[in-house]
Amino acid sequence: MKNQNVIYGINGPVVTIKDTSSFSMLEMVYVGNDKLVGEVIGITEEFTTIQVYEETTGLKPNEPVEGTGSQMTVTLGPGIIDNIFDGIQRPLRSIEEISGAFISRGASVSPLDTNKTWDVTIKVKLGEKLSPGDIYAQCPETSIITHKCMVPPNVGGEVVGVNKSGKYKINDTIVVVKDENGVEHNLTLCQRWPIRTPRPVKRRLATTIPLITGQRVIDTLFPISKGGAAAVPGGFGAGKTMTQHQLAKWCDADIIVYVGCGERGNEMSQVLNEFSELIDPKSGKPMTQRTVLIANTSNMPVAAREASIYTGITLAEYYRDMGYHVAIMADSTSRWAEALREISGRLEEMPAEEGFPAYLPSRLSEFYERAGLVENINNTDGSVTIIGAVSPQGSDFSEPVTQNTKRFTRCFWALDKSLAYERHYPAINWMQSYSEYFTDLDPWFTKNIGENFVRYRKKINAILHEENKLMEIVKLIGSDVLPDDQKLIIEIARVIRVGFLQQNAFHADDTFVPLEKQELMMKVILHLENKARQLISASIPISRIIERGLFDKLTKMKYDVPNNNLEKFNDYIKEIDEAFEDIIKS
Repeated sequence: MKNQNVIYGINGPVVTIKDTSSFSMLEMVYVGNDKLVGEVIGITEEFTTIQVYEETTGLKPNEPVEGTGSQMTVTLGPGIIDNIFDGIQRPLRSIEEISGAFISRGASVSPLDTNKTWDVTIKVKLGEKLSPGDIYAQCPETSIITHKCMVPPNVGGEVVGVNKSGKYKINDTIVVVKDENGVEHNLTLCQRWPIRTPRPVKRRLATTIPLITGQRVIDTLFPISKGGAAAVPGGFGAGKTMTQHQLAKWCDADIIVYVGCGERGNEMSQVLNEFSELIDPKSGKPMTQRTVLIANTSNMPVAAREASIYTGITLAEYYRDMGYHVAIMADSTSRWAEALREISGRLEEMPAEEGFPAYLPSRLSEFYERAGLVENINNTDGSVTIIGAVSPQGSDFSEPVTQNTKRFTRCFWALDKSLAYERHYPAINWMQSYSEYFTDLDPWFTKNIGENFVRYRKKINAILHEENKLMEIVKLIGSDVLPDDQKLIIEIARVIRVGFLQQNAFHADDTFVPLEKQELMMKVILHLENKARQLISASIPISRIIERGLFDKLTKMKYDVPNNNLEKFNDYIKEIDEAFEDIIKS
């Protein structure tokens, strides 16, 4: 240990000591006789201030505080996937074996299993020159994910020692590299990295590839790119966690990092149970084999909530550097902001709007700016996509966390409690939500799905906005006085809302819908709208069209057409044409 001092004052998770010359800013420290993990967050001439990431009950003045000489770091290596950590990367399964259902204070367990052996394939030879980020070994971490061991960003040089491929533990030396100064560096299967420092990249790339989620309202109306950032705000019961679970299950990212930041314990247990039972659609293997869970529940120490967000994004960046596309679900950033507010209050800092600290926007930007599609320093491409839930009190989207989050994200999926109560899932309000990725992604949709996809989306969006205006009139004077062309807008919008935007997460063919099916569904709905408009222009009343039952039938086509038999949509087109010919004849 580098130094030792004693506690002067304790205020909840905030501990002060009088000696200030011993510690550096953001240094990781061990506090008290139980060696509670903490971090230096303030240094003045008189005091050093530390926030403790564990429960401080029973801590006393004059207990020792020991510095480590390094920042708050995480261990990066094989064994991260299919594991469950708390906010400071302590493995909860290993801790459970030691202390039972609750984490004992000062529990010190290696983040990764140091006794497990991995089947390692060496990728370099003696005399080879290695640069930062180069892959020198790899091993199968799970049956889905191959773990690639990379030269740390601050190391490089000539290989002067190399082992044969075989079975190794994470701390065994695999390769020895001599740098330009003649210093030898032992490379093992793992490395450490400070959580508040973004991992370096070669350059950022334009976000031109969509993250396919299989959720129609997202993929069609409000898409997000790989490397993008989205906010999911909603009041209590609006379905934030449900939406994030669904995205984690079905989005086409290679790896999912799910951060439960201040969430209820039963919600995290639901994630564990669901993910262990779910089969990954791409590989046919259990979902957990490409998932990392960070569980920082609401009864855990409040200071660790802040660390959990940075721990999650650092793990995501590590797998991005291997060339994977990673999606991180942060549920919820409001709980994280509340932790900032509590710590700020104990530090007696000047509060800003609604008591949040003045640096709330900069902390949010630090997090969301670590998203991106990048060219890594080892010349591979990878991405980190951030989807952050926000829990505004009373569903008030004007509160500081929601408003500041909108500044740093280009996608906003506003959840509506009234839609949730109507069992409309996902409860994303199509009038309040938006995506700024259209310009970047439309060329991809046109090239890979078809030229009509973007045109259909614009038409459907226009119908929904037109319906919203008409409903204001309907509320005042009723729908009977509307002309038939406006009644048609309302009927078609109902088909779009119920038959297209509403989705059934428990239906085998509706829980995930490929883009090709989404396009064909839009095609059928707009074909009905076009044919009906032709009849109305020929002075045929809309009641004649409605009594045919086509509008109701189209609301059920999402169930009637299997995802692997899209030719059935031609039957709908044919049936619509025949029905309208019959109306004209009669």
